[in-house]
Amino acid sequence: MITCRLSTVLGARRIKVSDVCRATGIARATLDRYYNDRVNSFDREVLTKLCDYLQVELGELIAKLNQEDLFAPLTTGSKESS
Repeated sequence: MITCRLSTVLGARRIKVSDVCRATGIARATLDRYYNDRVNSFDREVLTKLCDYLQVELGELIAKLNQEDLFAPLTTGSKESS
């Protein structure tokens, strides 16, 4: 599963979405989709602007998670309680 980590990056740097909107010219609705990880397809121009503004590599903004990693804490927790 591909995930967008914009909320994590902005939170760590204490940057507001509205500040990113003003600085990059990206529409608020678009940034909200990226921030809430509800993007169905990634726009190269948007990703480029975000990476340039935040001074991060693409891999810091977009990550691929293995499906089993999503459920690892649940599996681990149930094994411990057995």
